[in-house]
Amino acid sequence: MIKLKSTVVYAGMVALTVAGFFWIRSLGASLAPPPGDGPARFGTAPTSEAVNVLTHVLIALVVIILVARGLGSIFRRIGQPPVMGEIIGGILLGPSLLGRVAPEAYAFLLPPSVAPHLGVLAQVGVILYMFLVGLHLDTRLIRQRTEASVAISHTSILAPFLLGSALSLFLYGRWAAPGVPFPVFAMFLGVSMSVTAFPVLARILTDRHMHKSALGSLALACAAVDDVTAWCLLALVVGVARSDPSQVFLTAGLTAAFIGVLYFLVRPVARRFVAQRSKAPERSQGTLAVACVALLVCALATESIGIHALFGAFLLGALIPHDSQVARDIHAKLEDAVVVLLLPVFFAFTGMRTQMGLLSGPEEWIACGLIVLVASTGKFGGSLIAARLTGSTWRESAALGILMNTRGLMELIVLNVGLDLGVLSPALFAMLVLMAVVTTVATTPILQLLTAKDRAVDRAG
Repeated sequence: MIKLKSTVVYAGMVALTVAGFFWIRSLGASLAPPPGDGPARFGTAPTSEAVNVLTHVLIALVVIILVARGLGSIFRRIGQPPVMGEIIGGILLGPSLLGRVAPEAYAFLLPPSVAPHLGVLAQVGVILYMFLVGLHLDTRLIRQRTEASVAISHTSILAPFLLGSALSLFLYGRWAAPGVPFPVFAMFLGVSMSVTAFPVLARILTDRHMHKSALGSLALACAAVDDVTAWCLLALVVGVARSDPSQVFLTAGLTAAFIGVLYFLVRPVARRFVAQRSKAPERSQGTLAVACVALLVCALATESIGIHALFGAFLLGALIPHDSQVARDIHAKLEDAVVVLLLPVFFAFTGMRTQMGLLSGPEEWIACGLIVLVASTGKFGGSLIAARLTGSTWRESAALGILMNTRGLMELIVLNVGLDLGVLSPALFAMLVLMAVVTTVATTPILQLLTAKDRAVDRAG
């Protein structure tokens, strides 16, 4: 009886609402629409181009994630860091494989109109990932080896920079972009040989559970100093290319000022904030919101300075105590979305610009082999000698030299800058991308081989 009564009441309410609306509609039928100066917008649907871009972006994200997870899983099984599978997956999705094997599918999945949107997502992913890397960093171990990290990182830049500049004598007349002056080309090639991929190195150390060890922290510190120095050198190259060599001094001064503000002003505030929020029984979304706003502001500051937005995010992450509950909570909330969704987009975006088909003859492959040899020799040799002279053992020095040869992510960023500036030809861009992949893939097996030999010696002793 109660259910029947409720049903009757509900039906009556619906009927009254419908009748009332039609009555109001009849009253408003004679009303004139409001005057307007511009064209009528009512009923205007999004353009077909906008709908197609959104559709293709969503489809591209689905394909990128599936390929990245699949190849990442395969690479993990063969002892490689999953990030290398993601990098290679991005290249395979570009014109190097998919564009050659199935051009129609490539044109549908990754049309040119999608590239700018993927580029924005890629940069956001890299910025957030670098913030997470900073959260992992134990700054206490770094402070104990500051002089060593600076000496090692700078030596690991100078040696490959000189070797890369010398190699440009051979490459310039054949594979430089048309119209680029030789000094700009030589400096850019030297910088491209000098880069260490901080995020990829961090992934390798994390996957091997070495990121909190003394060697891992020293490697991260060296890579951090290495990349800041390399970006200042890159700013010099960009300044020369744009006829403004004074830009590097302004960049260096603003960078030093930014670091000083972070250390002396932001760091105490961040530590008080972390201590206060750590006492709360539950960390709310407000904590994550504050962290996101702060890292975006820092990223915007370093992007404005000219050393790239990711360094501001990393430096802010390094200010937060790595062993605090706040750091663990932020990492838990951000990591999966960044690693699974956003970071693979950068590799796919770079893959869209890589054309391995341009390496069609023996001359190109010989040049590619020379690039890999020069890059590996300069980076490994410089790091090995500097680490040994600053007190590390031969094993630590060799391991550090191998780790500093990791170039993947940062190298791809630098190479994209060179391609955008018109310094690199598409063929040379493809060679350098291949160099970044080869040197990074070689890191893990060589490191495992070195560790295995050391363990054998320890067991024999």
